[in-house]
Amino acid sequence: MVSLFKSRRMLPYLLILPSIVALASLIIYPMLFSLVNSFQNWNLQTSAVPMGFVGLQNYQLVFTTTPFPDALRNTLIISIAGTFVEFWFGMGVALLLNSRLKGVSVARALLIMPTTIAPIVAGFLFRYMYYEQGGLITWVLTQIGFPVPPQGLLGNANTALGAVALADIWEWTPFFAIVLFAGLLAIPEDIVEAATVDGASGLRMFAWITLPSVSRTAIIVIMIRFMQLFNMFDLVLVLTRGGPGTASRTLSYNLYQEGLVNYNIGVAAAMTWLIVIIVTVLINMYARVAFRNWEW
Repeated sequence: MVSLFKSRRMLPYLLILPSIVALASLIIYPMLFSLVNSFQNWNLQTSAVPMGFVGLQNYQLVFTTTPFPDALRNTLIISIAGTFVEFWFGMGVALLLNSRLKGVSVARALLIMPTTIAPIVAGFLFRYMYYEQGGLITWVLTQIGFPVPPQGLLGNANTALGAVALADIWEWTPFFAIVLFAGLLAIPEDIVEAATVDGASGLRMFAWITLPSVSRTAIIVIMIRFMQLFNMFDLVLVLTRGGPGTASRTLSYNLYQEGLVNYNIGVAAAMTWLIVIIVTVLINMYARVAFRNWEW
């Protein structure tokens, strides 16, 4: 009887064991492979196999032979600013959807459409709209008096990164809106009614009832979106290829350039681990602050 009870308790673990083993294999092997080769002199243009142990030289080369500091700065700017803008725009749209306006069902269906478009396709759409002659966004900015650079929004170092961020904001603000709208729907009606009776309205209602009620949802979705933005590659590849110069180069594009264009596997592996360390530190710092009052 005891053995039967134990076997029943172990059954769920046995059923998920193959998935855990497969997932661990897909994660652990590439990570170990990149870690080992980050200490090797290996460039596919000169050799098909690693040419020897070089210690921390590859990590040094990341900073001396690639624009890693510029890419890190651009990545942090676009990740932090993009997440901030997308969250608050998404919150505004979610509040509109929650205000019982007519046509909300149609609006929700339209909102989800940008997120279903592949980032590569979204990049090409915005590339056409950014054309110096005849591009829709360029024309609109010109009409409202915005000084569009002669080389275009994508060709100017001061506007290229912002142009990439705008494309991402258009595509992923609806993601925030839909998730936050679901959080708003979960707020109990009695809490809202009690706050209304107590005289809360407008900004006070938002600050003391709405925002705290969706805070857990917001914390998780902000963390997920920040990590996605930190790994931005598709839009940069299509819109600017990291240019002009390094004005819009991100860490992911820098990694692609070093590993798949220059074939410098050793330096690319070292860069991979530097990115992993940076992301881990940032997410842990965020988690310590965001989750400090959570009851598990």
